[in-house]
Amino acid sequence: MSTQAKVAIGGVAVGVLLLWLLPFWAAVLVMVGVPAVAYLTLDSSQRRRLRRVSRKQLGR
Repeated sequence: MSTQAKVAIGGVAVGVLLLWLLPFWAAVLVMVGVPAVAYLTLDSSQRRRLRRVSRKQLGR
């Protein structure tokens, strides 16, 4: 199993756990807010690199 698949499975498991433990709005806020804050903590060169890698994976 690839590393990306393991991360995806872990993300789904955490999401389901949050939906079970927290009210819906709080779980959605955490699931959207954590990746957004992580992206915003990157500096501009890291953001450019991340966008470039993402586009290559999409076949552009």
